[in-house]
Amino acid sequence: MFDNLSDKLNGVFKKLKGHGKLTEKNIEEGLREVRLALLEADAHYRVVKQLLADIKVRAIGREVLTSITPAQQVIKIVNEELTALMGSENEALDLSGPAPATIILVGLQGSGKTTTAGKLAAFLRKTGRKPYLVPADVYRPAAIDQLTKLAGQLSVPVYPSTTDMDPVSISLKARAEAPSHGCDTVIIDTAGRLHVDEELMAELAAIKKAVTPSDILLVADAMTGQDAVNIASSFDKELDIGGVILTKMDGDARGGAALSIRAVTGKPIKFVGVGEKANALEAFYPDRMASRILDMGDILTLIEKAQGVVDEKKAAELEKKLRKNKFTLEDFRDQMAQVRKMGSLSDLVKMIPGVNKIKQLGKLDVDDRELVRIEAIINSMTAGERSNHHIINGSRRKRIARGSGTNVSEVNRLLKNYTQVLKMLKKINKGGGMMRGMPRSMMPF
Repeated sequence: MFDNLSDKLNGVFKKLKGHGKLTEKNIEEGLREVRLALLEADAHYRVVKQLLADIKVRAIGREVLTSITPAQQVIKIVNEELTALMGSENEALDLSGPAPATIILVGLQGSGKTTTAGKLAAFLRKTGRKPYLVPADVYRPAAIDQLTKLAGQLSVPVYPSTTDMDPVSISLKARAEAPSHGCDTVIIDTAGRLHVDEELMAELAAIKKAVTPSDILLVADAMTGQDAVNIASSFDKELDIGGVILTKMDGDARGGAALSIRAVTGKPIKFVGVGEKANALEAFYPDRMASRILDMGDILTLIEKAQGVVDEKKAAELEKKLRKNKFTLEDFRDQMAQVRKMGSLSDLVKMIPGVNKIKQLGKLDVDDRELVRIEAIINSMTAGERSNHHIINGSRRKRIARGSGTNVSEVNRLLKNYTQVLKMLKKINKGGGMMRGMPRSMMPF
C-alpha cells in the first residue's frame, strides 16, 4: 500500500530539489502534482483541499524560501501536515469503565470483523489483558464457527453462542460470564450487512445500550477507499464509534481511507490489519505512517516487530557465538525462523529508511518461500553437518537435496551464502567490534 503515492510524491520532491532556490511559483507547481497524487490515492477531495492549503501557507513562508535546503524544508512540512491530518499520535483502546472492559466490533459484511476479533484478542493478550471472545453474529452460521475455531487456535475462551440466540442476550450473558473465565476484556463480534440499514443499526444500538461498552470500533476494508470514509461517517452518526480498524492494509489499497477518515469523521484509526496471521494487527501511529508514505521508512515499527519475536536468552547466546565466529547453520536456521515471525520480508524491507532510493532494493520483490526452502534444507542435514559445514561433500549434498525436496544447486547456493555470512562476521569482529553495543533485537541475523 502507498507505493504509487510514495513514488509520485518522491518525483515531486526530486523536481523541487532540482531548483537551487524555491519560489512561490515552483512550490505551487509542486503542490499541484501533490494534489493529483493524493486524489489518485482516493483521498477525500475536501481533505486534500484543506491539506494543501495548510501546506502552502507554510511552504511559501520565510522558513522555506530563505532556507539553505528549501526542498527538504518542504518535505518536512508535508510530513508534519500528513501526520497532523491522520491524528498526530496513536490513540489507544478505551478500556475504562466497569469491569470487564467491553469492546464492540461493528462494520459491513466482508470487512473482516471476525478475523479482526481474533487478532485483537491476540494483541491484547500480549499487553497482559485476558480477552473473552463473543460471537454475536447469529445470521451467518460460519461466523460463530469461525470465531470459535480462532479462539481455539489462540487458546482464548469463547462464549458458546448458537444461531437461535438473540444477539443482545448473547452480549449480556457473555459479559456476565467473562469474570468466571478469568477474563477482563470482552470482545463482541457483531453481525454485518452488505450495506448500512436501519435493522442493522437498531440491533447494534440495542447491544450498545445493554452492555455499555468501553469502546466501539468500526472494522473497515481499506481497499474500499473513500467508501470506507462514508461507511465510517454512517456508523459514527448512529453509534458514536470510538475509532476505526482498517483491514487489508497490506494489499493494493491506495491509502485514501487512511488519509481521510480522521479528517472527515473526527475519529481516530486505532489499528491496521497487515496480513492474515493472528499477529498481523498493528497499532496505528500517524507519524510512522506519514514517514512510510514519504519513503522515510518506519524503523520504530521494525524494532518493535523484532523485539516481539526475539528470545533475549537465545539472543545473548547468539551474540557470544557471533563474537567468537561460531555461527552454525543451526543458528542460521533459527534466525531465519525469527525473521519469518516478523512478517513478510517485502514489508520489512520497506520499513528501512530510503530503501526505495536504492535501485537494487527499491522494487525488490522478496519471495518469502525462499526462507521455507532454506529451513527445509538445513533440517535435512545431520546435527554434525549443521555444526560443521566443512564435512558436507558431494554425496551429502545430494542426500540433503533429496531430503528437502530441492536440488543440489539450491543446497550449494545456501552453503555459499552461509560462508559469505561467516566471512562478513569475521571482518566485523576484526574491525573493532562493530556489533558491540548493538541492541539484540537489531542483530543482523
